[in-house]
This record gives sequence, C-alpha cells and structure tokens, in this order.
Amino acid sequence: MSSFWNWYIGIIAVANILACVWLIRWTAKKRPDEKPAHETTGHEWDGLTELNNPMPRWWLWLFYATIVFGLVYLALYPSFGSYAGLLGWSQYSQWEQEVAETEERVAPLFEEYAGIPIPELAEHSDAMQTGRRLFENNCAVCHGVDGGGRVGFPNIANDDWQWGGEPEQILTSILEGRRGNMPALGGALGEDGVEKVAAYTFSLSGRDAPEELVSAGKELFEQRCVACHAADGTGRTALGAPSLANDNWIYGGSLEAIKTSIRDGRQGFMPPQKDLLGEDRVHLLAAYVYSLSMDERNGAAEDVADGGEGDE
Repeated sequence: MSSFWNWYIGIIAVANILACVWLIRWTAKKRPDEKPAHETTGHEWDGLTELNNPMPRWWLWLFYATIVFGLVYLALYPSFGSYAGLLGWSQYSQWEQEVAETEERVAPLFEEYAGIPIPELAEHSDAMQTGRRLFENNCAVCHGVDGGGRVGFPNIANDDWQWGGEPEQILTSILEGRRGNMPALGGALGEDGVEKVAAYTFSLSGRDAPEELVSAGKELFEQRCVACHAADGTGRTALGAPSLANDNWIYGGSLEAIKTSIRDGRQGFMPPQKDLLGEDRVHLLAAYVYSLSMDERNGAAEDVADGGEGDE
C-alpha cells in the first residue's frame, strides 16, 4: 500500500474516533443528578412517553474503552505514512515468517524427492500428489489443470514435445524457461505465398487442402521452413520448432490460424521457475509433468512391441 493510502485511512480512522468522543460527550452532557426527574423527549405514542434518560454509566465507559482500544491499536500497528507501529509488525514480515516456517518444515521432503531420478519419482504416488499441487498452483493457469494446454500454451500431457520430452529436457524447460520465436513471413511471402504455405502445412497432418496450393506451398516450405521444421514437418526439438505433421497445435490448427502464424509470426515465452520454486521443487514438478505423458509413452512402447512381434 502506498503512503498516500496509509495516511488517508489513518486520518479517517482518527477522525471517526474523535467523532465518537464528541458524540458521546454531547449526548451525555448532563449528569443524571442534574436532570429533572422523568424528563421526556416530547414524543408520545398511544399514551407511551419517550423518556430522555442518560445512558447507563457502565455502557458509557464501555464506549470509552473501545475508543482507547482504537487509539492503542493505531499506536501499535502501522497507520500513518511510513510509521511502522510500536510492535514493528507488517503483513509482509508476517508472510515471510510463515513462509520460512513452512519451508523449514517441508524442505527435507523435497530434498528427499530431489535425490530420486525423475522416471522413478514419476511412479511414486505420494510424491505425485505433492507434484500435482505444485502444478495446479504454478502451471495450471497456462497449461490447464490436466496439462492439456490452451491456445498459445502447449499440451504437455502427450508425447509430442516442442523442446524434447526426456526427463532432463523437461527439467531444463522448467528451470531455465524457454523462448520460442516464429518469424513473421508475410512480408517475404506476400499474401499469396502465405496462403500456399498454409495449405501445404495444413495438409501435413493428413487433412485435405486444394492440390494446386499444396504443390506450390511445398516448394515455398522447402525454401523457407525446413531449417526449423524439417523436410517432413516433424520439427526440431533443439530449436523449439514444433511438429506440423500432427494434430497438436499450440496456436490453433485451423487454416486461418496457420495463416496468421505464418503471416505475423509467433512469440512464445515459458518463464523460468528456478528462482521462484527452487531446484528441489522443480525436480518434483518435472517428474509430475513427465508422468502426465506416461500413458502415451507406454502406449507407444506397446505399439512398437506389438509391431515387433508381428514382424517375427
């Protein structure tokens, strides 16, 4: 909170306290023994007369006690500008203390998990429950609660990885962050060229597109795109260039979305989590992310095994 609001709220609080003092003094300006017996307010309803009696003394002193409490509170805790209060308390220092106490309590657990290899840790049920909470608190806002991604944020619950899906690659992505850069090609290709390359890219995932555009787009793709996305469009994880030959699209796989990506380019950024979470927590988080794609990894391994048996 800025010093302006500290002063603003503090002054209003003091003004209200003083107003309460004045109101009590004004309403109790006459002592009971100074008033005539049975003084009335002049109001009468159906024979019932409203008496103008003073507040009971105990009630009056209770009001004064609350006023004293308010003044003591203002003195003990932050109130005016940079005034920190006699106790030196602040919400920030309390938060830091609570974080330190929590860290002291849970750090040994994360340190223990950090000593377990990621593939092995991914099968540890208790660790994955903790990893899931870490993911939901720090990653779900972009990648979704199930890791399925959102427009502009990749799906990390499958086996198609922009920067590589091996344990160390996932760990690096979370620790150091990633920055993707798809240059805008609209100026170099022109709108006609964008339409042709988009049609060819659209066809790489097995979808139908006008043949004349696909043929012309393939030639332009080979000139402009294979350095990053490879000749078959399967991408290069070393460059963070995603595969274009499947149905996993970070920014949308419609023809118009592909045109926009080619024409205007895309800028992706995965912020580093090393300083925010620490290496031990990131290790556990990497294991959880790795676990999200284990079903597809295992399925792919079974397909390979089944194929091998068939060949025999």
